Amino acid sequence: MKYLQGLFFGLLVACLSAPAAAQERKVDFYETGNRAQSFYVELGGPGFISANYDVRFQQTRNGLGARAGIGYFSIEGESFLTIPVQLNYLLGKAGHYFEMGIGASYVSNSYDAHYWTGNAEYTDRTTDSKALGSLVFGYRKQPVDGGFNFRAGLSPILFDGNFIPYLPYVSFGYSF
Repeated sequence: MKYLQGLFFGLLVACLSAPAAAQERKVDFYETGNRAQSFYVELGGPGFISANYDVRFQQTRNGLGARAGIGYFSIEGESFLTIPVQLNYLLGKAGHYFEMGIGASYVSNSYDAHYWTGNAEYTDRTTDSKALGSLVFGYRKQPVDGGFNFRAGLSPILFDGNFIPYLPYVSFGYSF
C-alpha cells in the first residue's frame, strides 16, 4: 500500500511540474508560413495512376491535411477509373517530411464479359465498382518556398477481405 501511495504521489508531482517545464521551453511542431498546397502525379499507391491535389488545413507547411485525385488507365480492353481521397499528416520540417495517411479509393473497372448461349458467343460490356481502404507511409520532399515536390513510400490496400501490405508509390509534382 505504501508503494502505491508513493507511486501516486510521484505521478502527481510529475504532472504538476510538467506545465512549468513546458512554459520554459516552447516546442512548436508546426512550420508556419503559407498554407502548403501541392499538385502531383502519382504512380502506384491508392490511385494506381492518378493526378492529385493536396492541401494543409492550417496556415502551415506540415501538419494535418487532405488529398483528392482522379486517375484513369486502360490495359487490353479493360479500363479503370480511380478516385483516391485521404486524410494525411506531415511530420518534419524544412521541406523534409514523413507522411502518414488513411483514406479510401473508389475504383470502377469496365471490361468485356463473354458468355455462351446455345452455339453463339455473346459479348457484353460490364462495369464493377468497389471501394478500397488505404494507408500511406512515406517520405515527402516539399520545398518551403514552393517548387518541385517528390513523394515515395508504401501504401497498404484493403479490399474485399484482402490485404496488400507492400504497394509502393512514387509521385512528382509542384508545391505552392
